[in-house]
Amino acid sequence: MGTSSFFLVERDTYSLDDLLSSVMLASFKSDAMLFYKNEKYFTEENHFKYTTISIMYHPDTEENKFLMYIDGVENDGLAFYNDGQFSGLNPSLNLYQVGCIEDVDDNEQLLFSFVYEYLKLNPKQYYWLGGYHWVYSLEDMRKLKSLPYDPDWCYKNPRDN
Repeated sequence: MGTSSFFLVERDTYSLDDLLSSVMLASFKSDAMLFYKNEKYFTEENHFKYTTISIMYHPDTEENKFLMYIDGVENDGLAFYNDGQFSGLNPSLNLYQVGCIEDVDDNEQLLFSFVYEYLKLNPKQYYWLGGYHWVYSLEDMRKLKSLPYDPDWCYKNPRDN
């Protein structure tokens, strides 16, 4: 398994329905396919925990394909510790990390299109590649979109460009 990434959303505004809708629209607008198998996972107390969606360009290949977790509010992995170490992120924001995307590696182009379209739908959210100390805002993605495509875009601090 490769590097994982997340969307960061203010805790008070997080909605499972909004995440599902945004993922569907962002897939559509980025010309990607969305595959949903309707497998749902629940906590021991029978609260919805998560489901998964595959997003891809071509179903016949493993290239340009990633798995995304759609999180319920009862998922204990939603906590994001915003302690001021992230470049481009206000440390006073109280955030959840939602929509975990697995296997960022080798899927950067699909991810770029998808993240751009997702953030256009959710301009107050951020995109974070786990393990890095910066986030991407919609403005960062717009700036990157105006430049020639860089396959290493997500491994570089957008404020260094």
